[in-house]
Amino acid sequence: MLDSKLKDQLKAYLRMLKSNVTIGLSINEDENSKKLKSFVEDVESLSDKIKIKEENLNFTPAFSLNGEFEHGKIVFAGIPLGHEFESFVLALLQVGGIEPKISNEEKERIKSIKEKRNFETIVSLSCHNCPEVVQAFNIMAVLNKNISHTMIEGSINQDICEQRDVMAVPAIFENGEFLDGGKKTMASLLDLVAEKVQKDLSNFKDYDILIVGAGPSSATAAIYGARKGLKVAIVADEFGGQVNETLDIENITGILKTEGPKYMLSVKNQVENLGVDIIEGVKAVDFEKKDDEFNIILEDGAKINSKSLIFATGTRWRLLGIDGEEKFKNKGVAFCTHCDGPLFKGKDVAVVGGGNSGIEAAIDLASITKTVTVLEFLPELKADKILQTKLESFQNVKVITSAQTTKLLGDKKLTGLEYIDRNTKEEKTIDLAGVFIQIGQIPNTEWLEGKIKLTDRGEIEVEKDGSTNIEGIFAAGDAINSVYKQIIIAAGSGATAALSAFNYLIRK
Repeated sequence: MLDSKLKDQLKAYLRMLKSNVTIGLSINEDENSKKLKSFVEDVESLSDKIKIKEENLNFTPAFSLNGEFEHGKIVFAGIPLGHEFESFVLALLQVGGIEPKISNEEKERIKSIKEKRNFETIVSLSCHNCPEVVQAFNIMAVLNKNISHTMIEGSINQDICEQRDVMAVPAIFENGEFLDGGKKTMASLLDLVAEKVQKDLSNFKDYDILIVGAGPSSATAAIYGARKGLKVAIVADEFGGQVNETLDIENITGILKTEGPKYMLSVKNQVENLGVDIIEGVKAVDFEKKDDEFNIILEDGAKINSKSLIFATGTRWRLLGIDGEEKFKNKGVAFCTHCDGPLFKGKDVAVVGGGNSGIEAAIDLASITKTVTVLEFLPELKADKILQTKLESFQNVKVITSAQTTKLLGDKKLTGLEYIDRNTKEEKTIDLAGVFIQIGQIPNTEWLEGKIKLTDRGEIEVEKDGSTNIEGIFAAGDAINSVYKQIIIAAGSGATAALSAFNYLIRK
């Protein structure tokens, strides 16, 4: 089941096991059970600390991981390959005695849960947002015997997906009832399932540069500021920004190919090694100037002061703003083809948007789904010619231009869409199981309206040095009025903003 390269890598990890692990195997005679059995037997062969036993689990095929200490139930209902292989390895090591690498605050919150909690996460193996959720719940189960967690692989448990109307992953359930979905961090999951606590920010103060946002531009600004000997902090809900939602990255100089989450983890390590304070799990909602300093005001009313500010708040997916869009989010309306595409295998889907992201999405979906319909508002596609040529090679793709999508249809889940032919003004309907919206992004700058000069598109207006209309405040990344929105361009603007902030502080 495992190739020789993967076996060698896993064998090296398994040398770290401190105690024995028992794998409880629940299978029958079907093909997926045979594959799972082969997977588990390969794992057992790599360490004398791992043993297999038969077990009757709620799902088949499935297996549990059991350590020598008391912990909650950890189950994998499926073969954890792809992005979930890391989740499996980490859980295996943790039930084998390796301490999970989370903060003491997070450990205390997990251990404070006294009642029994039974969580399930439905995933697809191509989803790069799912592992963080799976790993977080597995850690909770390792640290608290009251918590159990099952990873359910969607493609071999399609009946469960159908029964529960799962059309987007990760989909989180508690006791079989839908709890939440989409990308989540350990912090956001703890806010969901544990008692909320106010962060102690008393030690985070008196900065030279305070950066709001945590994408490539923010990280680069932090690196440049720290290397100048300044006291720097980053404030953000989550480190990584939209890059965490990007799968394949092949246009960063010096890096042949990487994945968004992997790249940003490396960036985060670099930032932390320079002594930058990263304050995660908080949201900036306002700022004020007091004497020669600024205060960033957080959602809970707390304030963090600094001599200068850099806004690098990034962007989010732009919505169509039509009837049914919010109603069917995660019930047929999706954004990430890598995450949710496998759930629409053999079904009819549409992609709204004919730019590069839209056509890339259509290409990804064409090899999975029955049909793909691309709807573009303008008379012609905007995507690069090389992408359009690739799209034309698929027989199951239809492109409709001059199409204004006006309404999403359905009851409990999406069943189709309406659009207007902008040439004939005729209203038309398409029957669909899913719609992937790819019409660009919108800056996260609403909280700055009326305080910082913005363009009519909501972008922060900056000069060539990254300065805004307020002295001492700079901006960078996709949230500014740059012509192109690219990782490397965002990073460069972060360097510019930090160097300009340094020059401003010297003059002060």
